[in-house]
Amino acid sequence: MKEVVGRHNERLEATLDFAAFASRPMPLVSLLDEAPRRIAQILRAEVCSIYLLEGEGELVMRGNVGFQRQAIGQIRLAIGEGMVGEAVEYMRPIVAALAPTHAKYKHFDELDEGKFPVFLAVPLRGKAGPVGALVVQRAATTPENEKASFDVSDVEILVLLGALIAAVIRTAEVIDSQREKSHGPNSARRAGGGTRKVTLTGRVVVPGLTLGAVAALRRPASRPEVRTTGEGAQDVRMLRAAFDVAEKATRGLIEAAKKLELGTQAAFLGTYVEILGDARFKTRALELAEEGGGIGSALGRVAREVTRAAHQVTRDPFMEERARDIEDLCDALTMLAASDKRAELPQKAVLIGDALSVFDVLVSSRAHPVAVVLTERSGGPRTRALLELMAIPAVVDVQGLFRWASDGDVALVDADHGIFVINPSKNEIAAVRERTRSTT
Repeated sequence: MKEVVGRHNERLEATLDFAAFASRPMPLVSLLDEAPRRIAQILRAEVCSIYLLEGEGELVMRGNVGFQRQAIGQIRLAIGEGMVGEAVEYMRPIVAALAPTHAKYKHFDELDEGKFPVFLAVPLRGKAGPVGALVVQRAATTPENEKASFDVSDVEILVLLGALIAAVIRTAEVIDSQREKSHGPNSARRAGGGTRKVTLTGRVVVPGLTLGAVAALRRPASRPEVRTTGEGAQDVRMLRAAFDVAEKATRGLIEAAKKLELGTQAAFLGTYVEILGDARFKTRALELAEEGGGIGSALGRVAREVTRAAHQVTRDPFMEERARDIEDLCDALTMLAASDKRAELPQKAVLIGDALSVFDVLVSSRAHPVAVVLTERSGGPRTRALLELMAIPAVVDVQGLFRWASDGDVALVDADHGIFVINPSKNEIAAVRERTRSTT
């Protein structure tokens, strides 16, 4: 007698659906969004997380359902650290009825894991070793008051689901430091779309998903513009207007920071208002501009004078930081007064750089960028505050950014999971466009 199995078996039906889902070519973005939701349903778990193995053996949560979205890209473990790291270290499943009592349990305040102590982690196997881990968690009891512990069949099915996920992850070609080294420092690539697809990872600051062309952050050229005599009066008028625009914009940023409750993170903006209101600074800049040597030359000279004065005051961090702020502001005033074509950015670009400053919020944002991606040299509370004020998708701490990305490359910024894809596939581009259309 023949019988079709599973017509009324919800778990089997959901598993078959997942197998069909995972067998299709898909962007890593889609996998990290959809797979945790489906697996949580199959295992009747409140939480499901996907960790990817990155860098020098660091496990990073890149997909999740059940925890706050801010945890994605922020929760990180070394191999062997915590129960997730232990599962990857020994390449064996780890199961616990009460995870907090486990000797290897690692607590994260931001996860509020105490609500979901029933724990199961399985390693994700690649061709030559682990590529990550798959974790599911339950509350202590189910709504039906049944025993919540994961049994042997749960472990078996999660191992098999993990194998399907690992196959998709392998095709994503996430670049870690070891593979970057294997290409060597002189590995050839062409700008403007000439390189192969590359996936880099970082930390999320502002979530979102977008596409755009890469453009490196720029500053006004150091060489002063060539001027003719008799233009000093015009420069003074333009520079006065730039001061007014900069002061109004900076005060607007302070108000926006208050609404975002950035608090002390954005307190430095007050320094820029003070500088713009400093009569000596403004008078000196206008005086030099009136000489007719050009606005950029005048402001550059003011910045150099302030820097020299700061260096004369030894071991004074405040003076040195103020000098940097004035230099940053002078660059912004230069562009606000008379844009330097050499420093202008293309419209609606994905901006990449080592750091972000007030200059970029005042000036670079005029090009209406769609995202910002910064290297591992972008640390500091100022950067985070400025990125939040720009209010576009932002990913930081991206290693190897300038090795792989150049002006003109097409880029996908998945700032929901902390992923930056250079030269994404047609399927990835289509998936992003479909998703952005469905959310607008």
